[in-house]
Amino acid sequence: MPNDLDDWFITEVLPLEGTLMRYLRHNWRDSAEWADLRQEVYARVYEAARAGLPERAAPFVMTTARNLLIDRARRSQVVSIEAYAELSDLALDELTPDRHAGGRADLQRFVAALDDLPPRCREVVMLRKVDGLSQREVAEKMGIAEDTVEKQIAKGMRALADALFAHGIGAGIRKLEDRLRKRGT
Repeated sequence: MPNDLDDWFITEVLPLEGTLMRYLRHNWRDSAEWADLRQEVYARVYEAARAGLPERAAPFVMTTARNLLIDRARRSQVVSIEAYAELSDLALDELTPDRHAGGRADLQRFVAALDDLPPRCREVVMLRKVDGLSQREVAEKMGIAEDTVEKQIAKGMRALADALFAHGIGAGIRKLEDRLRKRGT
């Protein structure tokens, strides 16, 4: 037997599914998770609306979706204790003068690769990745669209990665990733 909450959900929230799915597709890379994310948004909206129906459903649903994606992104950045513990089992070499000098050379190559980026791309990468500004903050500061920031970040990071891997700098990272993957981490 439907109640006011069920009626509200059916008439106000469910019609927003198309908008919600476009938002999820645009903001979450893993397409296999889109349906689960939609269901979790619905569950959160329904549960929160038990305390009182919001005046406007669309902003409420979209804010809930945004918060869910932020929560998921934060959780994905947490390193598990098991993975951290296994790093100590890898018996990495101690820091020797040779490794220290190699690290300085790698850093110089990175700075050179950064300097080789086009000026706007370099500025976007520096503001976003070094200064830690959000995509929106970078766009506002530079007076460009957010999707331009996104494209410049992708272009810049790809160019930096190509330059570093061309000099063999990324080889150690790949070996470490391979070791962790073999251990099931």
